[in-house]
Amino acid sequence: DEDKRLCDAIAKAGSALVKPGSRLLTHCNTGGLATAGVGTALGVIARAHQEGNVSNVWVDETRPRNQGLLTAWELGQHGVPYTLVADNAGGQLMQQCDVDLVIVGADRITRRGDVANKIGTYLKALAAVDNEVPFYVAAPSSTIDWTLNDGKREIPIENRAASELLVVNGVGSDGETRTVQIAAPEVAVANPAFDVTHNRFVTGIITERGIVKPTDLTAVFADLLPKA
Repeated sequence: DEDKRLCDAIAKAGSALVKPGSRLLTHCNTGGLATAGVGTALGVIARAHQEGNVSNVWVDETRPRNQGLLTAWELGQHGVPYTLVADNAGGQLMQQCDVDLVIVGADRITRRGDVANKIGTYLKALAAVDNEVPFYVAAPSSTIDWTLNDGKREIPIENRAASELLVVNGVGSDGETRTVQIAAPEVAVANPAFDVTHNRFVTGIITERGIVKPTDLTAVFADLLPKA
Protein backbone atom coordinates (compact mmCIF):
# COMPACT_ATOMS: atom_id res chain seq x y z
CA ASP A 1 0.00 0.00 0.00
CA GLU A 2 2.83 2.38 0.85
CA ASP A 3 4.58 1.62 -2.44
CA LYS A 4 1.38 2.30 -4.38
CA ARG A 5 1.00 5.68 -2.67
CA LEU A 6 4.63 6.57 -3.39
CA CYS A 7 4.30 5.60 -7.05
CA ASP A 8 1.12 7.63 -7.44
CA ALA A 9 2.77 10.69 -5.88
CA ILE A 10 5.83 10.33 -8.12
CA ALA A 11 3.64 9.92 -11.21
CA LYS A 12 1.68 13.08 -10.32
CA ALA A 13 4.81 15.15 -9.71
CA GLY A 14 6.68 13.90 -12.77
CA SER A 15 3.86 14.16 -15.28
CA ALA A 16 3.97 17.95 -14.89
CA LEU A 17 7.35 17.85 -16.69
CA VAL A 18 5.87 16.26 -19.81
CA LYS A 19 4.60 18.82 -22.28
CA PRO A 20 2.13 18.08 -25.10
CA GLY A 21 3.69 16.08 -27.90
CA SER A 22 6.68 14.97 -25.83
CA ARG A 23 9.01 12.24 -27.03
CA LEU A 24 10.50 10.45 -24.04
CA LEU A 25 13.33 7.96 -23.59
CA THR A 26 13.57 5.45 -20.76
CA HIS A 27 15.97 2.70 -19.73
CA CYS A 28 15.37 -0.64 -17.95
CA ASN A 29 12.01 -1.49 -16.34
CA THR A 30 10.30 0.67 -13.72
CA GLY A 31 6.64 -0.27 -13.94
CA GLY A 32 4.24 -2.53 -12.11
CA LEU A 33 6.54 -5.51 -12.67
CA ALA A 34 9.28 -3.74 -10.71
CA THR A 35 7.12 -2.07 -8.03
CA ALA A 36 3.89 -2.70 -6.18
CA GLY A 37 2.20 0.25 -7.89
CA VAL A 38 2.02 1.91 -11.30
CA GLY A 39 5.79 2.34 -11.25
CA THR A 40 8.29 5.15 -10.94
CA ALA A 41 9.58 6.38 -14.33
CA LEU A 42 6.96 4.28 -16.11
CA GLY A 43 4.31 5.61 -13.76
CA VAL A 44 5.23 9.15 -14.76
CA ILE A 45 5.01 8.19 -18.43
CA ALA A 46 1.66 6.41 -18.02
CA ARG A 47 0.12 9.39 -16.23
CA ALA A 48 1.52 11.84 -18.79
CA HIS A 49 -0.05 9.69 -21.49
CA GLN A 50 -3.40 9.79 -19.68
CA GLU A 51 -3.08 13.57 -19.73
CA GLY A 52 -2.56 13.44 -23.50
CA ASN A 53 1.03 14.65 -23.56
CA VAL A 54 3.07 11.67 -24.84
CA SER A 55 3.83 11.38 -28.54
CA ASN A 56 6.27 8.44 -28.30
CA VAL A 57 8.47 6.61 -25.82
CA TRP A 58 11.85 5.33 -26.96
CA VAL A 59 12.42 2.10 -25.00
CA ASP A 60 16.00 0.88 -24.61
CA GLU A 61 16.24 -2.89 -24.97
CA THR A 62 18.48 -2.84 -21.86
CA ARG A 63 20.85 -5.68 -22.61
CA PRO A 64 21.83 -8.17 -21.42
CA ARG A 65 18.67 -8.94 -19.41
CA ASN A 66 16.40 -7.13 -21.87
CA GLN A 67 14.21 -5.44 -19.26
CA GLY A 68 13.17 -3.05 -22.02
CA LEU A 69 10.99 -5.81 -23.43
CA LEU A 70 9.06 -5.75 -20.15
CA THR A 71 8.74 -1.98 -20.39
CA ALA A 72 7.47 -2.23 -23.97
CA TRP A 73 4.85 -4.76 -22.89
CA GLU A 74 3.72 -2.60 -19.96
CA LEU A 75 3.50 0.54 -22.09
CA GLY A 76 1.38 -1.43 -24.53
CA GLN A 77 -0.93 -2.43 -21.68
CA HIS A 78 -1.34 1.27 -20.83
CA GLY A 79 -1.92 2.18 -24.48
CA VAL A 80 1.20 4.34 -24.57
CA PRO A 81 2.84 4.69 -28.02
CA TYR A 82 6.39 3.32 -27.88
CA THR A 83 9.30 2.26 -30.05
CA LEU A 84 11.86 -0.35 -28.96
CA VAL A 85 15.45 0.63 -29.82
CA ALA A 86 18.93 -0.79 -29.35
CA ASP A 87 20.72 0.50 -26.26
CA ASN A 88 23.29 2.34 -28.37
CA ALA A 89 20.68 4.29 -30.35
CA GLY A 90 19.87 6.81 -27.62
CA GLY A 91 22.68 9.23 -28.35
CA GLN A 92 21.87 9.36 -32.04
CA LEU A 93 18.19 9.96 -31.30
CA MET A 94 19.13 12.89 -29.09
CA GLN A 95 21.48 14.30 -31.74
CA GLN A 96 18.59 14.19 -34.22
CA CYS A 97 16.41 16.12 -31.72
CA ASP A 98 14.01 13.18 -31.39
CA VAL A 99 14.09 13.09 -27.57
CA ASP A 100 12.57 15.82 -25.39
CA LEU A 101 13.06 14.19 -21.99
CA VAL A 102 14.89 11.22 -20.47
CA ILE A 103 13.24 9.57 -17.47
CA VAL A 104 14.81 6.58 -15.70
CA GLY A 105 14.47 4.87 -12.35
CA ALA A 106 17.13 4.13 -9.73
CA ASP A 107 18.34 1.19 -7.67
CA ARG A 108 20.19 3.39 -5.18
CA ILE A 109 20.74 7.12 -4.68
CA THR A 110 23.35 8.71 -2.41
CA ARG A 111 22.69 11.65 -0.11
CA ARG A 112 24.29 14.06 -2.59
CA GLY A 113 22.20 12.71 -5.46
CA ASP A 114 24.51 10.31 -7.30
CA VAL A 115 22.37 7.62 -8.95
CA ALA A 116 23.08 3.91 -9.40
CA ASN A 117 20.88 2.27 -12.01
CA LYS A 118 20.92 -0.47 -14.63
CA ILE A 119 24.08 -0.53 -16.75
CA GLY A 120 23.81 1.95 -19.62
CA THR A 121 22.09 4.69 -17.64
CA TYR A 122 25.31 6.68 -17.27
CA LEU A 123 25.83 6.77 -21.05
CA LYS A 124 22.29 8.09 -21.54
CA ALA A 125 22.99 10.85 -19.02
CA LEU A 126 26.16 11.85 -20.85
CA ALA A 127 24.33 11.97 -24.19
CA ALA A 128 21.50 13.96 -22.62
CA VAL A 129 23.83 16.58 -21.19
CA ASP A 130 25.75 16.88 -24.47
CA ASN A 131 22.49 17.44 -26.37
CA GLU A 132 20.82 19.63 -23.72
CA VAL A 133 18.06 17.10 -23.07
CA PRO A 134 16.71 17.11 -19.47
CA PHE A 135 17.66 13.93 -17.59
CA TYR A 136 15.33 13.00 -14.71
CA VAL A 137 15.40 10.14 -12.22
CA ALA A 138 12.12 8.94 -10.71
CA ALA A 139 12.46 7.20 -7.36
CA PRO A 140 10.92 7.21 -3.87
CA SER A 141 12.89 8.43 -0.86
CA SER A 142 13.28 4.81 0.25
CA THR A 143 15.81 4.45 -2.59
CA ILE A 144 18.13 7.00 -0.97
CA ASP A 145 20.96 5.54 1.11
CA TRP A 146 21.76 8.30 3.56
CA THR A 147 24.96 6.54 4.67
CA LEU A 148 26.56 7.04 1.24
CA ASN A 149 27.77 10.24 -0.40
CA ASP A 150 30.12 9.57 -3.33
CA GLY A 151 28.34 7.01 -5.51
CA LYS A 152 31.32 6.20 -7.73
CA ARG A 153 33.53 5.39 -4.75
CA GLU A 154 31.01 3.93 -2.33
CA ILE A 155 28.36 2.00 -4.26
CA PRO A 156 29.47 -1.58 -4.99
CA ILE A 157 28.77 -2.71 -8.56
CA GLU A 158 27.58 -6.28 -9.01
CA ASN A 159 29.28 -8.34 -11.70
CA ARG A 160 26.85 -10.95 -12.96
CA ALA A 161 27.18 -14.28 -14.73
CA ALA A 162 28.86 -14.51 -18.14
CA SER A 163 25.93 -16.58 -19.38
CA GLU A 164 23.77 -13.44 -19.48
CA LEU A 165 25.87 -12.22 -22.42
CA LEU A 166 26.64 -15.56 -24.02
CA VAL A 167 23.13 -17.04 -24.03
CA VAL A 168 19.82 -15.66 -25.36
CA ASN A 169 16.37 -17.00 -24.52
CA GLY A 170 13.49 -16.67 -26.96
CA VAL A 171 10.50 -18.32 -28.58
CA GLY A 172 10.80 -20.38 -31.74
CA SER A 173 8.36 -20.43 -34.66
CA ASP A 174 6.68 -23.42 -33.03
CA GLY A 175 5.91 -21.38 -29.92
CA GLU A 176 8.40 -23.28 -27.79
CA THR A 177 11.03 -21.56 -25.65
CA ARG A 178 14.58 -21.82 -26.93
CA THR A 179 17.95 -21.15 -25.35
CA VAL A 180 20.57 -20.16 -27.93
CA GLN A 181 24.32 -19.85 -27.38
CA ILE A 182 25.56 -16.77 -29.29
CA ALA A 183 29.26 -17.02 -28.39
CA ALA A 184 31.66 -19.77 -27.41
CA PRO A 185 31.58 -20.64 -23.67
CA GLU A 186 35.30 -19.83 -23.34
CA VAL A 187 34.85 -16.20 -24.47
CA ALA A 188 36.09 -13.81 -21.78
CA VAL A 189 33.19 -11.78 -20.36
CA ALA A 190 32.76 -8.84 -18.00
CA ASN A 191 29.16 -8.19 -16.99
CA PRO A 192 28.73 -5.23 -14.61
CA ALA A 193 25.02 -4.94 -13.86
CA PHE A 194 24.86 -1.27 -12.81
CA ASP A 195 26.61 2.04 -13.28
CA VAL A 196 26.67 5.31 -11.36
CA THR A 197 25.61 8.70 -12.72
CA HIS A 198 27.12 11.70 -10.90
CA ASN A 199 24.65 14.25 -9.60
CA ARG A 200 25.96 16.93 -11.97
CA PHE A 201 24.36 15.06 -14.88
CA VAL A 202 20.95 14.74 -13.18
CA THR A 203 18.49 17.55 -13.90
CA GLY A 204 16.22 16.51 -11.04
CA ILE A 205 14.96 13.59 -8.97
CA ILE A 206 11.22 13.00 -9.07
CA THR A 207 10.16 11.94 -5.58
CA GLU A 208 6.95 11.59 -3.61
CA ARG A 209 7.61 15.11 -2.30
CA GLY A 210 8.03 16.64 -5.73
CA ILE A 211 10.92 17.29 -8.07
CA VAL A 212 14.14 17.81 -6.13
CA LYS A 213 17.59 18.94 -7.25
CA PRO A 214 20.09 16.19 -6.41
CA THR A 215 21.98 18.42 -4.01
CA ASP A 216 18.76 19.38 -2.17
CA LEU A 217 17.82 15.86 -1.05
CA THR A 218 19.09 16.33 2.50
CA ALA A 219 17.09 19.55 2.88
CA VAL A 220 13.82 18.18 1.47
CA PHE A 221 14.09 14.92 3.41
CA ALA A 222 15.75 16.27 6.55
CA ASP A 223 13.32 14.31 8.72
CA LEU A 224 14.61 11.04 7.24
CA LEU A 225 18.29 11.64 7.89
CA PRO A 226 19.95 9.26 10.37
CA LYS A 227 20.12 10.71 13.84
CA ALA A 228 23.62 11.61 14.99
